[in-house]
Amino acid sequence: MSFYLAIIGTRDNPVYELAFGTHRQGGDGQPKFSVQMKELNPFIVHAALDIVEDVQWTTNTMYLKVVDNFYNYMISAFVTAGNIKFLLLHETKVEDSIRQFFVDIYDQYIKTVLNPFYAVNQTISSPVFDQKIRNLAKKYL
Repeated sequence: MSFYLAIIGTRDNPVYELAFGTHRQGGDGQPKFSVQMKELNPFIVHAALDIVEDVQWTTNTMYLKVVDNFYNYMISAFVTAGNIKFLLLHETKVEDSIRQFFVDIYDQYIKTVLNPFYAVNQTISSPVFDQKIRNLAKKYL
């Protein structure tokens, strides 16, 4: 399975992006849809932002579950109190694991924001943050 995680800032700018997972080959040796479309992942996720913004005002929870579909992909969303959006593009529906993944990412994001040298909406380029997110992905997804 392949996944694409995007943390979107308050100005709809990408703060952090990560593509991870395995890419399967088809029976004929040709790459499956996920490999062929991986260049479109940022566009698919950003196209779901309007839906996320509509859904976030209809609920009082941070985890919005699956908000959009694109072919065989689902987009799950998590919106923080500061209106930072965590979006995950995935192929299978595993609600509990994705929710816990988002909660742990939120914890790591809060620790990053508490850094006095970090400004909101600034790109996160910390290798420590990146490694922790990759470890969480291995743990939950």
